[in-house]
Amino acid sequence: MPFQESFKERFKTEARRMLQRRRNALDYLSSPGPAMGETPKRLLHRRGTLSLYHYHSTADEVYRVPILLVMATTNRAYLFDLAKGQSLIEFLLHRGYDVYVIDWNPPTHAEKHLKIENYVLDFLPDCVRRVQQDAGVEEVTLVGYCMAGILACIYAALHPNAPLKNLVCFTTPIDWSQLGWAKALADPNSLDIDELVERLPIIPAKMIENSFDLLRPAGRVAGWLRLWDNLWDEQYVRGYRMMTGWGADSLPLAGDYYRQLTKELVWKNGLVEGTLRIGGRLVRLEKIKVPLLHILAEHDTLVPPASGEPLLKMVGSTDKEEMIIPGGHVSLVAGPSAIKRMWPSLDLWLGKRSI
Repeated sequence: MPFQESFKERFKTEARRMLQRRRNALDYLSSPGPAMGETPKRLLHRRGTLSLYHYHSTADEVYRVPILLVMATTNRAYLFDLAKGQSLIEFLLHRGYDVYVIDWNPPTHAEKHLKIENYVLDFLPDCVRRVQQDAGVEEVTLVGYCMAGILACIYAALHPNAPLKNLVCFTTPIDWSQLGWAKALADPNSLDIDELVERLPIIPAKMIENSFDLLRPAGRVAGWLRLWDNLWDEQYVRGYRMMTGWGADSLPLAGDYYRQLTKELVWKNGLVEGTLRIGGRLVRLEKIKVPLLHILAEHDTLVPPASGEPLLKMVGSTDKEEMIIPGGHVSLVAGPSAIKRMWPSLDLWLGKRSI
């Protein structure tokens, strides 16, 4: 009898899930994805590929030092603000932080010659100044995700007297020799980067996406299989739609910027080797003296911890910490794991250094 009852319960559960799969599948195919990036904000400044936003405070008491979040140049910043209850920005606002965000727009044809210099010698300093003026403060905490972490580090290294209170990096690749995908996609023996940029002065986002798909051809199929297996779970489907929607909403890159990244970081590993020059000046990470936090994802296949770990050894900060938290490249920042692990850890670190 116990076996028969157990079998009946399992049958009922699977039958119920089949009905839920059918309903959720119809909803998935016939409705738009969940709305994202809806935390109230105002546009503080925009020019070309750059948009600077200020989010409306929600706490009665706000920390003195504002936070300037910077998204990777290939992605949209609403990863920081997926949905109510799943938004890093919403969390930070509730915890009493004054939050600003740099988001990127597709570079126009007129911006095809953008280089790292434009980001670290113009865009970042200009936005830091605007945050200072808008918030009425002297110091700002700069937070960069992935490639934006590199830009933030270069900016901090080239501006040792910048008005930075803290520097925080999420999954930032420093040692590019540890990135197998980068070497596979940009093998100097098979890639003529100068010819590519001559033909494509703006590198299409789809080209970059397709290149990654070639490295993991079964990745999309595996994702669809996991979706089917969990199609009965509305929360899973909602999360899947948000993550895949954000992942597909990637940005093209200015050709000269792409060429510079390929030559100086992928091929020469310029940050680790100490050969990277920006605006004619050598980038020396030991020039960074401000408190530094680098958060890495234990199961990150895009930026494995081995690629990010040299940062702590190379900077000159005395107050510095590295956290390796379970999760992947994206789930470190957004999703259930981020809510439980990364966000509280970030708050604990920042709170002591934002007064």
